[in-house]
Amino acid sequence: MRRLIVAIDGPAGVGKSTVARLLASRLGYLYLDTGALYRAMAWAVIESGRDLADAEAVAALLPTLSLQMQFHQGTATVLVNGKDVTGDLRTPAVSAAASVVSAIHAVRVWLLPIQRQIGQDGAVVAEGRDMGTKVFPAADVKFFLEADPTVRAQRRHRELVAAGHFRVLEETTADLAGRDKRDRSRSIAPLVPAEDARFIDTSRLSVSEVVDQMMVVIAARL
Repeated sequence: MRRLIVAIDGPAGVGKSTVARLLASRLGYLYLDTGALYRAMAWAVIESGRDLADAEAVAALLPTLSLQMQFHQGTATVLVNGKDVTGDLRTPAVSAAASVVSAIHAVRVWLLPIQRQIGQDGAVVAEGRDMGTKVFPAADVKFFLEADPTVRAQRRHRELVAAGHFRVLEETTADLAGRDKRDRSRSIAPLVPAEDARFIDTSRLSVSEVVDQMMVVIAARL
């Protein structure tokens, strides 16, 4: 059986992480959450006290960092200079910072070989915002997920509340709108679908239904 690279892209709140995790489990593949790498970078910048918008200051931090993603029984642990920061990566502050840091060219260049090394042997489901266009342009199967903005905001709000981050829905909606604008308009690797990506609107689909659709496509490539 072929060891495929499956790339899943799309904006925040479409269910990429949940879908990718279940798909990887069904296939027996590694799940690569590239967003966690950018969040880890954002965490490191915040901890350093540097200005997130100062590209030169952020770039100067990179040589001092060691970023690793370790996998155990399908679960990933993210380490920054040996410190496990996995539990700190889903806060609203880090999420917003990750969107800013991800637009810095030096950061994307620095993280690119780390992502590719993880997926070099195939048998990986990689999700993010430029998997099919930049990180794995030769991926065997590419998907681009979309969903109604209201649905996306509600989903993300439920995730934050479940994680103990109590915010009003309007704040989450505004945060997503701002992140969309930054992700789609940045000059470096903007959020756009790959030309050969399969579109799936997840607005009215369950996670299992989305994965079922993906499995049909993937089965033809195995």
